[in-house]
Amino acid sequence: MAGLAEYHRCAVMGVVNVTPDSFSDGGQWFDAEKAVARGLDLVATGADLVDVGGESTRPGALRVDEAEELRRVVPVVRALADAGVVVSVDTMRASVAERALEAGAALVNDVSGGLADPAMVPMVAAAEVPFVVMHWRGPSVDMHAKAEYADVVGEVLRELGDRVRAVVAGGVAPERVIVDPGLGFAKNAEHDLALLAALPRLRAELGRPLLVAASRKRFLGRVLAGAGQTPPPPRGRDAASAAVSALAARDGAWAVRVHEVAASADAVRVAQALDDATPDTPAGRTA
Repeated sequence: MAGLAEYHRCAVMGVVNVTPDSFSDGGQWFDAEKAVARGLDLVATGADLVDVGGESTRPGALRVDEAEELRRVVPVVRALADAGVVVSVDTMRASVAERALEAGAALVNDVSGGLADPAMVPMVAAAEVPFVVMHWRGPSVDMHAKAEYADVVGEVLRELGDRVRAVVAGGVAPERVIVDPGLGFAKNAEHDLALLAALPRLRAELGRPLLVAASRKRFLGRVLAGAGQTPPPPRGRDAASAAVSALAARDGAWAVRVHEVAASADAVRVAQALDDATPDTPAGRTA
């Protein structure tokens, strides 16, 4: 049995993509030995936990087969867990999640919230581990066709709330559920910014810890590019990612998921220091 880790501040989840086609790092950590070294480096630079995934979810990405995903993920999870790292497994397959848990993972991060594999929710419920439920409207290959909202915050709240209730009805303990608004998944830049601005509302109405995964995403490139300018590449968005980490921490996020850890680790600590220094009075911050 594993409960949801509690930190005295917003946690920092470092990302290790054991893939050849990630939008963010272009396969830099596809080799298992390099992936393990990367995970250890992320911890050394401030990550509280490391999210290991073997299947790209970039826009337009196709699924990899189960055997290949297992080959990519399980050895990296095992090596990091053996080294004392708190590991999250990023997968939509129950079989991969189960094998990763057996190898030492402590948390399952499913971008489909259990929709892609009907075996996922029963498996997570039986394993009694924390489960990240993300807002998801369909596979990456055509998700941008589903980026249509009349009220993105209201619709994400409704759809994600429905999914959380289904996961709990499927046996996952409510206190083990983490929610992720799914920035960049079936959303354009305006949708992502609206959801970030609404983090306090999402946290209050969903009533569950929030994971915010904005790192290097396309909407940050759009924010950074002036009119008529080319957005910076993913690695040119790390400072903006750290800025989002500070804002998410101030808005009460449980964790931020980032590719480069050091700046976000500093950002969440500054946010916590400001929170600690803010009087809990009518003139200051109220809980």
